[in-house]
Amino acid sequence: MTLPNVCACCGMSRRDFIKMTGLFSTSLGLTLAANGCQSTPRQAGNSLSPTPSKSSADQPVKIGYLPITDAAPLLIAHAKKLYEAEGLTAEPPRLFRSWAQVVEAFLARQVNVVHVLSPITVSLRYGRKFPAKVVAWNHVNGSALTVLPEVETVRDLGGKTIAIPFWYSIHNVVLQQVLKKNGLIVTRKPKDAEVAANEVNLVVLPPPDMVSALVNKAIGGYIVAEPFNAAAENLKTGKILRFTGDVWKNHACCVVFLHEDDLTQRQEWTQSVVNAIVKAQAWIRDNREETAQILSKDGSGKYTPHPLPVLKRTLTYYEKEVYGKQGAIVHPDWGINRIDFQPYPFPSYTEELVRLLKDTQVEGDMAFLQALDPKEVAKDLVDDSFVKQAIQQVGGLKTFGLQDNFSRSETIAI
Repeated sequence: MTLPNVCACCGMSRRDFIKMTGLFSTSLGLTLAANGCQSTPRQAGNSLSPTPSKSSADQPVKIGYLPITDAAPLLIAHAKKLYEAEGLTAEPPRLFRSWAQVVEAFLARQVNVVHVLSPITVSLRYGRKFPAKVVAWNHVNGSALTVLPEVETVRDLGGKTIAIPFWYSIHNVVLQQVLKKNGLIVTRKPKDAEVAANEVNLVVLPPPDMVSALVNKAIGGYIVAEPFNAAAENLKTGKILRFTGDVWKNHACCVVFLHEDDLTQRQEWTQSVVNAIVKAQAWIRDNREETAQILSKDGSGKYTPHPLPVLKRTLTYYEKEVYGKQGAIVHPDWGINRIDFQPYPFPSYTEELVRLLKDTQVEGDMAFLQALDPKEVAKDLVDDSFVKQAIQQVGGLKTFGLQDNFSRSETIAI
């Protein structure tokens, strides 16, 4: 089977296309090669429709998401018909089990609005030469390191295996910084290999598989987005050792990622999509319990398989005294929430992310990371023009509890 020299779907060279597919899964490379960049991801409960015409100015909003609270703005915008209010049509959002599946669908244009882990965007645009850009943040904070009940300190993780959701994730970045600070060595060993007392072995698991793996003690803990940390708390099978937002103040985890040609060729469509997501974020901040109800497995949209108590805990419970005693919160004075929602992609965050990625173990070739200039990435990877307009429409940054300033300094304290 021979691939064309240039991919008709995304405009990449054959060489870069092959490199890109290798990062995610064998099935992606085989499927895209066979179908000319049209893949059918392994997906629970949904079948994908044919790839829409690239020239369509009124293409439908086709959301791809994981069942995590990071996806809430995209899903609430659908539930509250905010896309329609902007003059768009929106298909039912499509749930995937892993980040690889979300990315596969996005690359093949089976979905066109996705929330993805912020480091994935760096890998795709610069490591794999894929033309897509960040247009907004989905949320801030909203992740934690959850461990077996008997684990008391980070040093107790020595000799254990910890699950991460993806190599290119803020979870992997933060976890490795925390482990190094505590004198532990990060390793990536095969299953059943011996892990030394001063080592922590990292493995990738889809978020839905993490809770059961902890119950079975196949792993010593996991670091992931909510509500999987709250789920372990409610089941009493695990406890939160540290909130990631207590390490990196108000960090982004997931961002809104769009194909670059939608930004350049469908500017009105892109602006409308971003408007809807920003309005959803503003609504969520004032309606956290209703958000939990909408997202729950018994909610009207049945967007996630999670019970209401788990989602309510995620969106409303951040008791500083309780979590302070168990060491999950070290900086109560930061005045943050367990998860919060604000859309502006601060350049300082992207710059710091690129710096930290250079010092983080990931899978595959890291050479491209070392060549990146953080300031240039912040300018090139992110297009904040659409989100700035959307923010002004809802009253400015103060609507999200921020000062009227599109810059900030990053605060990281392990």
